[in-house]
Amino acid sequence: MLLNTLFSFGIFLLTSFSAIAQSAQVEEIAMADTFRAEGKIYVVVAVILLLFAGLVFYAVRIERKVNRLEKELEK
Repeated sequence: MLLNTLFSFGIFLLTSFSAIAQSAQVEEIAMADTFRAEGKIYVVVAVILLLFAGLVFYAVRIERKVNRLEKELEK
């Protein structure tokens, strides 16, 4: 029962995302064009990359700590 519900919900999400993506391609995105024209798009990309790099660094650090704790528990 739960698996069927999750599967149905997943199918619904996939179809709705594709419909949203198709409608977004038709319309022009004025904000992105403005950022690109003013050169601010590079700031936006840099901030996104910094956030992503920070998350990756945090995940790697946590993974190392977990591995170290697992090794200590095995002893």
